[in-house]
Amino acid sequence: MTPLLAIQHLSKHYADKTVLDDINLEIQRAEIIGYIGPNGAGKSTTVKILTGIIQDYEGVVYYDGIDIRNNLFDLKQKLGYVPELAELYEMLTPKEYLYFVGKLHHLEDAVIEERMQNMMGSFGMSQHLNERMDSFSKGMRQKVLLVSGLLHNPEIIFLDEPLSGLDANAVMLVKELLQVLKQQGKTIFYCSHMMDVVEKVSDRIVLINNGKLIANGTLAELREQENESLEAIFARLTHASNPALQMRSFTDTQ
Repeated sequence: MTPLLAIQHLSKHYADKTVLDDINLEIQRAEIIGYIGPNGAGKSTTVKILTGIIQDYEGVVYYDGIDIRNNLFDLKQKLGYVPELAELYEMLTPKEYLYFVGKLHHLEDAVIEERMQNMMGSFGMSQHLNERMDSFSKGMRQKVLLVSGLLHNPEIIFLDEPLSGLDANAVMLVKELLQVLKQQGKTIFYCSHMMDVVEKVSDRIVLINNGKLIANGTLAELREQENESLEAIFARLTHASNPALQMRSFTDTQ
């Protein structure tokens, strides 16, 4: 079966710095990929290439068997993207902003209205639809961004730290949302530092470090010990120092 997304020998360089180094990865339909790694590992660069934001790279990325370089416009109609750092038009209301996003995807007004009401209502945001977003908390803005990335019913969804600023209740809603999207046949590429969430929602975990893919498998496949947590796997594979020892030395005084 042709994978929905196939990454072959993907590399990215900035001057003499290698950000991605020969990444090879296949992603199937209706799969949730947890894409993790330390800061600076190359996660966001990977996402920006896969979503067509960065087009200067080595290697090939196939979407449903077609090189994305040759089909970038159609690809962008089929993907949803919630970046780690994004600016909203804060002088707009959520309703105005989501209508703007919907029109970029050529959606009819009735479709935008129905999806907006359903999605914002699910996040408990219906009463804020006509309020200007410059007064919103970070969590409220993040909910609007999540809705904007899903409004056009994309086939594949890229989420880069999507839980930023969300409270515990909203995090639970997003975790449930991911399962609903998977049941609907959506493919999800999920980047996060929140290991407990990645561990619970991902079908497969891909670990990148220093631009290289160093692990790819289910949680069970990556474990060396029974009940080993994803945090422990992460520390082992990236050769991270013991955090307890690190923080103990941080507070040591002469």
